[in-house]
Amino acid sequence: MEPIVDLDFIDNRTPEQAAAAANSCDTKVTEETNTGKSRKLYIESYGCQMNFSDSEIVSSIMFDQGFDTTSDIEQADLVFLNTCSIREKAEQTVRNRLGQINYYKKKKPEMMVGILGCMAERLKKSLLEEEKIVDLVVGPDAYRDLPNLVNHVDGGQKAVNVLLSREETYADINPIRLNSNGVSAFISIMRGCDNMCSFCVVPFTRGRERSRDAHSIVREAEALVAQGYKEVTLLGQNVDSYKWASEDGSENVNFAQLLEKVALVSPDLRVRFSTSHPKDITDEVLYTMKKYDNICKYIHLPAQSGNSRVLELMNRTYDRDWYINRVDAIRRILGEDCGISSDMIAGFCSETEEEHQDTLSLMDYVQYDYSYMFFYSERPGTLAARKLEDDVPLEVKKRRLQEIIDKQRETSHNRNKRDVGKVHKVLVENFSKKSDEFLSGRNDQNKVVIFPKKHYKKGDYVNVFVNDCSVGTLFGEAVD
Repeated sequence: MEPIVDLDFIDNRTPEQAAAAANSCDTKVTEETNTGKSRKLYIESYGCQMNFSDSEIVSSIMFDQGFDTTSDIEQADLVFLNTCSIREKAEQTVRNRLGQINYYKKKKPEMMVGILGCMAERLKKSLLEEEKIVDLVVGPDAYRDLPNLVNHVDGGQKAVNVLLSREETYADINPIRLNSNGVSAFISIMRGCDNMCSFCVVPFTRGRERSRDAHSIVREAEALVAQGYKEVTLLGQNVDSYKWASEDGSENVNFAQLLEKVALVSPDLRVRFSTSHPKDITDEVLYTMKKYDNICKYIHLPAQSGNSRVLELMNRTYDRDWYINRVDAIRRILGEDCGISSDMIAGFCSETEEEHQDTLSLMDYVQYDYSYMFFYSERPGTLAARKLEDDVPLEVKKRRLQEIIDKQRETSHNRNKRDVGKVHKVLVENFSKKSDEFLSGRNDQNKVVIFPKKHYKKGDYVNVFVNDCSVGTLFGEAVD
């Protein structure tokens, strides 16, 4: 749970080092499946949870076309990079990785390389010209066309499909759970975004909002419970705007109602969701969270800035007072212990020093448990790139970002100290990264808890008395 920080870096790793580092905070690599298929698929997923969920859909589609998955890129016949375009650094990471993959393709010329996701949608055919080793480019709404596109590449052609859809939700595809711990799984409930924040490429790379059939979501949750999963995270660019209606008009389901339907699948199934938009999160959602013990008391509520003028320039459609109103509602309805996290952007166009201080003061007011923190990176094609001047010097952006990071580290540590001396219900997800004698899981507020293994195992709910903490982790002992 250490905060993610967007600082400049130089990727000078060898291909082997890059592959070994691929399970970092924002990258995942496929695990091995071996059912006797004739060809092997390797996927690296970058960026948000939605990309990781999409890779599970892609794996399912390609499994039906004769591909098992592999965690060893050298064994792969088909390599996909499922990409992110949210920041320039994210795209540069992929370009660096393509240079490293070229090392493998020279050893195995028949290896097919494809770019999926948001970077594919943003750059389209130009990717084939800029990155010569790329054979196919496929946007987030075109994954059903992958078998056809792969056939084109098998026939010696390059292939592109970046058509966006107003209907596609992949509701009928049963995802193959990649990198699964067998405990937690993602369920995509909607796709796209209508918010048009001025700094963001998502509406252009993922299209307009469309919500998935509520019944298919419940069925997927039921199937996961039957397979032994103990936790699901409902995913969407803005889950609060979920709204589904049956074709005959007899049924209308909003996000609060969907949340209740999934919570009722099983009292032993933990339910999380991400991401919430401050303009849309309602008291109805908060009271639904309060009603069901198995809906986790944690909300990711990106602020981006603490200043109303900057928020207006960002086209966030709320101001500082509205955001504080929503935080106050969370604390009033769900209590002071409800976990809240945020996204923060330092140095947005024309941000003054006083406006930066407003962001710091908002952090003081809310007391976030953790945040994802970045300095502003202009993205081509966005409203901000077209209409606003990126006029805050880089050194000022970095200094402001560091102040935000320092503030958040202090706040995270203080919030964790509040949990010391209390018993937390923890869902065990895996061994601790440092020792197989310790287990790691998360509590209701999405905080990582480490404790001695004893007789407990992955998938158990364990009551843990927390006796110590760091900035990003709670430590304790299991209690009966």
